[in-house]
Amino acid sequence: MTYLNKNAELKRGYNAYIDASADDMGTQMDVGLLVLEEGDVFRFEEPEKEVAVLLFSGKVSFRWNGETVAAERPDCFRHEAYCLLAPRRTKIELTARGHSELYIQKAVNERDYTPVMYTPETVQTQHAGAAGELLGCMRREIKTFFDYENAPFSNMVLGEVLNFPGKWSSYPPHHHPQPEVYFYRFDYPDGFGAGFANGEIYKTGHNGLAVINHGFHSQTAAPGYAMCYAWGIRHLEGDPWKKTRIDDPEHAWLWRPDANDHIFQG
Repeated sequence: MTYLNKNAELKRGYNAYIDASADDMGTQMDVGLLVLEEGDVFRFEEPEKEVAVLLFSGKVSFRWNGETVAAERPDCFRHEAYCLLAPRRTKIELTARGHSELYIQKAVNERDYTPVMYTPETVQTQHAGAAGELLGCMRREIKTFFDYENAPFSNMVLGEVLNFPGKWSSYPPHHHPQPEVYFYRFDYPDGFGAGFANGEIYKTGHNGLAVINHGFHSQTAAPGYAMCYAWGIRHLEGDPWKKTRIDDPEHAWLWRPDANDHIFQG
């Protein structure tokens, strides 16, 4: 497990968190945060890599292959996302119409396909824990932009989780063989939480990134602070992530329908 936080050193433009050409940390991906101010124009054209561009917050015009989408998202807590997935050699132009921050994820992919813009109307949302499981302690919203089911042509998966204050997500603890990254956002800059991965505990903060290569993992947000994180997975050759989840057998009882009856409630 590796955790990075570059919030204090973020600059205008592209901020690389994972550079696969130097050290991919086992993810087989590039990951970064793009910070734009009003009027800024940023362009991509990757010769070998597909690109996913997720708007965390701001106002941005996306342009590619003659298509244009004007996207606006004040924040990732109360508003749904726009996410562009494009194959190698696609010319992408982003024009900021105000301060904007975007999550960027790339991976090598030899397949050519038609770019896809995922919008608030097409986001897949699962309201996990909404029926009071574990006394409501793991209630969260799991949002999937693209995965093997709706984008089998991609070598990546990308989504978001809205982790409510004081609640848990990626819970009960689980693992999968495919590498995963988490990029954290908090509704307050000083917000924080905690992550658990392969027996290690790490503190999460605004614009922090965790790399999970193996081992059981889960996380929580501190009371008073909402946490929203992008979760990105790289398919393994011959072993794509198909909602793969291997639960920790020590905590498997938490999935029982009557689990609440066995939890101390005072």
